[in-house]
Amino acid sequence: MPSTHKKVVVQKLDRDTISGYVSPTAFTADGKVEVLNTAGKVVGIDLRDIKGVFFVREFGDTESLLRKTFTTRPRTEGLWLRLTFKDNDVLEGMMPNDLSQITPEGYLINPPDTRSNTQRIFVPRNALVAVTVLAVIGGAQSRRKKPATATVDERQIPIFSEQ
Repeated sequence: MPSTHKKVVVQKLDRDTISGYVSPTAFTADGKVEVLNTAGKVVGIDLRDIKGVFFVREFGDTESLLRKTFTTRPRTEGLWLRLTFKDNDVLEGMMPNDLSQITPEGYLINPPDTRSNTQRIFVPRNALVAVTVLAVIGGAQSRRKKPATATVDERQIPIFSEQ
């Protein structure tokens, strides 16, 4: 593993949790998540057994997500998603509107309350029943400036003109 590790709490579908550290770039391999648990052993957990990998600030705050949905429309740019799990649990989050960020294993989303202990969540695809895009916020169209009406300067000599 690299020299920097990210603190995670892995929540399984059977509600069991494992605290540990993962590599920040490639924590999934061969259908498993490799976690260095707090006892110092590398544990491979099958993606089909995982509900979510919660990237946390501290292990001591064992709270679950207090807010699972946004109270108002998010202000950050990206895709506003609603994830429906196999156990009928619902979670909303933000994801970059970038196809290179989508992996075949699952989705990496930002939770509604980024000031809480949970900073990001990796949700495997097989833990979900449905993924709904609620809105596309921001994007290229809002940044594009509308062209101003072109004024022709009579002093300009036309270089390329039709004859």
